[in-house]
Amino acid sequence: LTLNALVAADTVIVPMQCEYYALEGLSALSATIDQVREAVNPGLHIEGILRTMFDPRANLSTEVSAQLLAHFGETVFRTVIPRNVRLAEAPSFGKPALLHDKDSRGALAYLALAGEMIRREEELAAGVRAGAAS
Repeated sequence: LTLNALVAADTVIVPMQCEYYALEGLSALSATIDQVREAVNPGLHIEGILRTMFDPRANLSTEVSAQLLAHFGETVFRTVIPRNVRLAEAPSFGKPALLHDKDSRGALAYLALAGEMIRREEELAAGVRAGAAS
């Protein structure tokens, strides 16, 4: 199923839990994306890496976040999704986080992510227009 999705997709957003084993999984996923790009989908790329379940009190979260920024740079979204009880409990109520508690830190972080993605697309479009004008 994952391979079919990668073959059909243009971009991938990688949610990345800020823990050690997630880093290992990210390297495996990156290798898979590279293989799919080379074999059947040359336009496939990682649109962004989203740091999730981030706990600023844990040194590991901070270290993993720093490693992601050092290795992937601008590919890492600035928005960070915090570890948040209201996010975790939303599925048990059968609701998306924004409907369960729209004012929770987690829901607000996802709204910030949406804004960041829109700004990235606008900047990309402006760059394309500027390149075409010159």
